[in-house]
Amino acid sequence: MKKSIFPIIKIIILTIAIIIAAFLLLQGEVASRARTASASDYPIKPVPFTRVHIDDAFWAPKMETNRTVTVPFALDKNEETGRVDNFRKAAGLMKGAFQGKRYNDSDVFKVMEGACYTLMLHSDQGLKKRLDDLIVIIGKAQEADGYIYTNRTIDPKNPAPGAGKERWSNLRVSHEFYNVGHMYEAAAAHFLATGERSFLDIAVKNADLLVRTFGPGKKRAFPGHQEIEIGLSKLYRATGNRAYLELAKFFLDERGHYFQGEHHTADDPFAVYDGDEYMQNHKPVLEQDQAVGHAVRAMYMYAGMADVAALGGYPEYVKAIDRLWADVVGKKMYVTGGVGSRGGTEGFGDPYELPNRTAYTETCASVGNALWQQRLFLLHGESKYADVLERVMYNGLISGVSLDGLAFFYQNPLEFNGKTKLYQGQVVRAPWFEVSCCPPNITRFLPSVPGYVYAVKDDTLYINLFIGGTADVEIAGAKAVLKQETRYPWDGAVKIAVDPDREKIFPLAVRIPGWARNEPVPTDLYRFADAIAGAPSLKINGAALAMDLKNGYAVIRRTWKKGDVVELDLPMPVRRVIAHPSVQADAGRAAITRGPLVYCAEGIDNGGQAISLVLPENTVFQPEFRSDFLKGIVVLKGKAAGREITLIPYYAWANRGPGEMEVWFKTR
Repeated sequence: MKKSIFPIIKIIILTIAIIIAAFLLLQGEVASRARTASASDYPIKPVPFTRVHIDDAFWAPKMETNRTVTVPFALDKNEETGRVDNFRKAAGLMKGAFQGKRYNDSDVFKVMEGACYTLMLHSDQGLKKRLDDLIVIIGKAQEADGYIYTNRTIDPKNPAPGAGKERWSNLRVSHEFYNVGHMYEAAAAHFLATGERSFLDIAVKNADLLVRTFGPGKKRAFPGHQEIEIGLSKLYRATGNRAYLELAKFFLDERGHYFQGEHHTADDPFAVYDGDEYMQNHKPVLEQDQAVGHAVRAMYMYAGMADVAALGGYPEYVKAIDRLWADVVGKKMYVTGGVGSRGGTEGFGDPYELPNRTAYTETCASVGNALWQQRLFLLHGESKYADVLERVMYNGLISGVSLDGLAFFYQNPLEFNGKTKLYQGQVVRAPWFEVSCCPPNITRFLPSVPGYVYAVKDDTLYINLFIGGTADVEIAGAKAVLKQETRYPWDGAVKIAVDPDREKIFPLAVRIPGWARNEPVPTDLYRFADAIAGAPSLKINGAALAMDLKNGYAVIRRTWKKGDVVELDLPMPVRRVIAHPSVQADAGRAAITRGPLVYCAEGIDNGGQAISLVLPENTVFQPEFRSDFLKGIVVLKGKAAGREITLIPYYAWANRGPGEMEVWFKTR
């Protein structure tokens, strides 16, 4: 009897062992997949902006003005205009109807994001309390299942125009996803800034509702105004919940499958015109090869595609945005880095359609372009993306805010007669707008500037921007402190001290800007009309070093030790830029640049005239630094047709009242 039991016991034991082994193998495979998924990311990592400490004369004052003036001002404006009261009403803390536009919730979230970034750089208990109070209100305004959209919660039977009769019934124009996408970004920023989950939990509750509602086998839809794709990617980073990343991809992949007429009636005032190009719904995203439609939507979508590609491991998305980049930078970008030439659609025109007086070039589109270019650099490691990023940052982006931080441009034309009314009837920058997406975008971009300076890939350390200050970096298993000293963009001399904690071999990749390599942009859209004068030079500890250029970077591979100093000299002659012959608006004209800056003439400096100025090819300009003028700038002084001409950086125009302004000058 006992002998007959032993074989059975052996079989049972063997079976259990097999089951355990299979289970462990399965668990290992799952864990491996999880590790692979979590390891997917951009191949190049930016050095976090909290570890980069800027103290230069150009960006540091702008960031400080943003911290001390613009962020508090924007928080106040959200209160004054009823944007925060909408949350109070939705929370039942006060009575009244919804105020403003259906997308006004997003302005509250964007300013909160900017405030969180500010907190990460500068402790401020008063600002933190203000954020904490807002988070409590937002939490109370959230419906039980996680839904947040104040105009529907306040009065479900009478939501704001365009919101749709019920939840998610008009996503093409309701901005329900756009609003919460900005909330996800703000919540992730708050979590990083404070380590607290109060705001993150609100965002997660909302995102979980969307995950339960939308996706394969569930409700199918896409957001008319892209943004949530970026927000979901940041929420994925903050929580590790891959469902958020997959939802972002789902929304992207839904585009190009629902067309005009399916969700609109002929008399619907919110019906999309010009097919579905306006909201990039004319083709599946992987088939798109030309930038069309609303420029801000496009920039956010392209940035979101980059995030999904990097975090999810979808190389096909990279191929798509590479094609789109070639179209934008090769045919549809202004010399200032601005994008979006048409005012009617706030969007792209035809190839080479780049009018100056009617240029729309929305500030938000410039912010979106900067976000996209940074992501492309992190994917590819080529300097051409940092070149475009720099052009946007120093010209078409910061032109969107006044030097005192209290007024803003929605659109940024390249020619102005001093009289034509700009967005919402303005002839100068305005303190706020009814549709006030641009001011909050400024508040969140400026404190993040330090994060664009340095990046790391494996054992290579990249220097992309030339901004004075220090950075704490980890490279090749060592820690190092970098210190930049420079007066850039006024001067091209850059000194970089490399101070590792121990001797270490690693490549230092220093970007040699395209403008210093005779390329104003990395396509044939613009080119210099004059011969290059002077070439960049590089020294290590005072000794000249031959440049080993790779993808636009001078790569220095050596054993770094304490006391090592790299010196980069970038000659900054005044250069004339001409546009591709197909850009009719710039035919027979030239733009004036120096270093990364585009210059313009203002009437106030030139006898009241700017548009009529003629600058023959032999016009010579001399740079002159004036510390007492427009917060300290280099002006260009020249003479043409017997008269004195003064040019200032484009970003600084319209800080002294309305008047004429010109970027592209007639040459005869």
